[in-house]
Amino acid sequence: MLANLCDSPELKRIIEEIDKRSTNEVIRKSSIHGPIEAHPEYKLIVDANNITVQIDDDINMIHKFIRERYSKLLPELDSFVPGIMDYILTVRHLGNNLMQVKDNPKIQEILPQATIMVVNMTGSTKKGNELSDEELKEIFDACDMAIELDNNKMKIFEFVESRMSFIAPNLSQIVGANIAAKLMGLAGGLTNLSKMPACNIEVLGSKKKHLYGFSSKNALNNTGILYYSELVQSQPPDLRRKAAKLVSNKSTICARVDSMHAAHDGEIGKDFREKIEKALDKLKEPPPVKQNKALPAPIDQQKKKRGGKRVRKLKERMAMTEFRKQTNRMNFGEIEEDAYQDDLSFTTGTIGKSGSGRIRKPQVDNKTKVRISRGLQKDLQKYQVYGGTSTIKKPVSGTASSVSFTPLQGLEIQNPLAAESKMNEANAKYFSNTSGFVSVIKKF
Repeated sequence: MLANLCDSPELKRIIEEIDKRSTNEVIRKSSIHGPIEAHPEYKLIVDANNITVQIDDDINMIHKFIRERYSKLLPELDSFVPGIMDYILTVRHLGNNLMQVKDNPKIQEILPQATIMVVNMTGSTKKGNELSDEELKEIFDACDMAIELDNNKMKIFEFVESRMSFIAPNLSQIVGANIAAKLMGLAGGLTNLSKMPACNIEVLGSKKKHLYGFSSKNALNNTGILYYSELVQSQPPDLRRKAAKLVSNKSTICARVDSMHAAHDGEIGKDFREKIEKALDKLKEPPPVKQNKALPAPIDQQKKKRGGKRVRKLKERMAMTEFRKQTNRMNFGEIEEDAYQDDLSFTTGTIGKSGSGRIRKPQVDNKTKVRISRGLQKDLQKYQVYGGTSTIKKPVSGTASSVSFTPLQGLEIQNPLAAESKMNEANAKYFSNTSGFVSVIKKF
């Protein structure tokens, strides 16, 4: 026996009660007094929700059986049709007639046109072994069994979704009726669900996966059935963890509201869902464009100031003089001439102009004047007669320039050989060959 639920009395009882209660009017939550778990319709919803898990397991076993038997005829069909129920319905309507895929209207309702073309081309070129009548009968019986279980599951889902609006209307607004029913079934009722913290509701229904050496890249740890709700799965993969936390936080509040029989129309759940959507939209917004801003002014620490006579003298020497102040000033509304034709807009300021104050020409400032000793001044005057800029005497030829620069007269015409003639006369007087001692006093 492939499916244990086909002849199960529990499934028959649930389906019969659903058929009876589906025709009745939905009970209003305002008429319920006390815990909602005591209501018989609530117990029916929890039992129906739990049995859907067993229905899914049985459908998976039937799909595996059909795939193993039908692979004798067309093993590639599993890769073309990945859906479980789509595969089962395709095998049920196809059978051994692989060449009639394009002409079968029922298969056209199940599969898209591109998949039908691929199946038709594969079936026309594939030379597989046709199934016998007994094998086809077993496959068709298994397909009918899976189709019946799937119809029962759809009927249960419709009933649960219609009744969740009176059991947990606010919770259903956030996670959906199906997920809300599963959460209540796993928690043991709406009252127990309302007492659980948000972190426990988030992992409610998670399964520990044993990979036994395989890669754990695609394994989703600490993710319960709340992770697979429509509000979470509609977000990008990198935001689903954050979305699950937001949904679990608001679901806890909605479960407590529903357990207290408040907000029968689900208004609180709608408000929370809008807040969650706004928060997720805010997370999906692109970052703002980075603007190029000027660097802030540096925080200059106050330097240590040194005092004393030495520092005061240095400040006086390096202070701004009146002459330098005049070079930095300009008169308003006057056109100034450039000091040099090569350097445009280079002027001497207000030096030498009327109304510029006391300064009319460059003056020597005693504060900034270089102090030279008297001995050094005499040495400089001695060597400046030779017309050079160095203190070392240089040989002067007869064609040397007679123009020299002096600090007092400026340009001065001199004879560079005059000093040498004076020295030659002195040498001839005292150190010539004809000269001798004028008077010698001998003392013995």
